[in-house]
Amino acid sequence: MNYSSLTISRLARAAGVGIETIRYYQRRNLLPLPEPEGGAFRHYPPVLIDRIRFIKRAQELGFSLDEISTLLKFEDGMDRRSIRSVASKHLDQVRAKITSLQRIEHSLSHLIDACVASGRAERCPIIEALAKPEQQVS
Repeated sequence: MNYSSLTISRLARAAGVGIETIRYYQRRNLLPLPEPEGGAFRHYPPVLIDRIRFIKRAQELGFSLDEISTLLKFEDGMDRRSIRSVASKHLDQVRAKITSLQRIEHSLSHLIDACVASGRAERCPIIEALAKPEQQVS
C-alpha cells in the first residue's frame, strides 16, 4: 500500500476502522478534513493512521471523545501535568463506576439468593424489588 498519500478508504483500511468512523472523527474535529486535490478525492497524510489508532486505543480505555480531544492537544507528550490531570479525572470516573458496579453486584446477588430462598407461593423478591424503584435494593 502506498502511504505517501491516502484516500479515505485506504486510510480507513490502514487504521483498521470504517470510513464512517473517519468521517465521524472529522465531524468531532479529531481529524482534519483535507481539501480535495485536483479531483473529487481528498488525500490524507499517513500520519493520520497513528492518530486514528491513538483515538481507538484511548476509547478502549474508556476515554470519551471530549477527553480524547483534550489529550490530542498534548500529543507531543510534553505537558505532563495536563495529561495527568485528564487521565486522573478519568481514573476517578472509572473507580466510581467500579464502586457502583460492586453495589449492583451485591444487590443482585442478594436478590437472587432471596429468590431461591423464598417460597413458590410468594412473589419473587427480584420482581418485588424492581416493582418498587423508590426503595433502596440492598
